[in-house]
Amino acid sequence: MTHNGFRFDGKIALVTGGGSGMGLAAARRLIAEGGRVVVTGRDKGRLDAAVEVLGDRAVGIAGDMADLGDLDAVMGTISERFGRLDVVFANAGIGSFQSIDQVSDQLFGQVIDSNFKGAFFTIQKALPVLVDQGSVVINASFGLHRGVPGAALYSASKAAVHNLTRTLAAELAPRRIRVNSVSPGYIDTPAFRAELSESAQAGVAALSPAGRVGTVDDIAAAVAFLASAEASYINGHDLRIDGGLTAVDAAALL
Repeated sequence: MTHNGFRFDGKIALVTGGGSGMGLAAARRLIAEGGRVVVTGRDKGRLDAAVEVLGDRAVGIAGDMADLGDLDAVMGTISERFGRLDVVFANAGIGSFQSIDQVSDQLFGQVIDSNFKGAFFTIQKALPVLVDQGSVVINASFGLHRGVPGAALYSASKAAVHNLTRTLAAELAPRRIRVNSVSPGYIDTPAFRAELSESAQAGVAALSPAGRVGTVDDIAAAVAFLASAEASYINGHDLRIDGGLTAVDAAALL
C-alpha cells in the first residue's frame, strides 16, 4: 500500500461500518496517514477485532447508525474525547438484491434505514462537531449509474445518497465543508465472497476493462484522497471506482 505521507496528521475521522471490508480498509488508510479514527459497527465482536487490528489510534463504538439514540451516543463520545471531527466517511450500509416482487415492506424499511437514513443522520448529527472546511465522503454504488436486474431497492437507496451528496455540497458550502461520494464497482469483500460463487466472481471480473474485481484498498485510497486537502477543489462529486465497469460496453471486451 502506498500513500502520500501524513495528510491526516492531527486529524480526527469517523468511519461508520468500520468493522470489516471497505470501512476497515479506509480506517486503516487514514491511520497510516497520521489520523486518529473512530469506527462504528453493529457487531461489537467484529468491531472489537477490527480495533485490535487498527491499533491504539482507533476507537470503536458499537451502534446502529440508523438509530438516532446510538448516533447521539457516538457523537457525544467524539465530542468528549476529541472535541471535533475533521473527516466523516459515511460507509455503513447493507447489500440487498432481489426482484421487485420479492421486496416486502419490512425489507424496504431495513434497506432504506441502513443505506439512506443512516447516512443522512450520521452527517446531520456530526455537523456540530465537524470543523469548518471538513470533509464528508459517502459510500454510494456503481448500481446507481446503470440498471442492474434484482437491485431496484438497493440501487434506489444508493441513488438517494448520491443526490444527498450534491445537495449537502451546496447546503454546507458556507462552512466550506466538502461533500463527495464514492461509487464502488464489484469489490472483493467478505460479503462479496459470501454472496457469489467463484465462477460468478470470475464472471463479474470479466465485465470490467480492468480485468479484475476491485480491492478494499482501491476504495480506501479514493476515500483518503477525497477527504484530504489534495481534493480541496472537488465538491459534490461522485467518484466511480469500478475499473471502467460503467464506462465501457462489456460486449466490446469480448
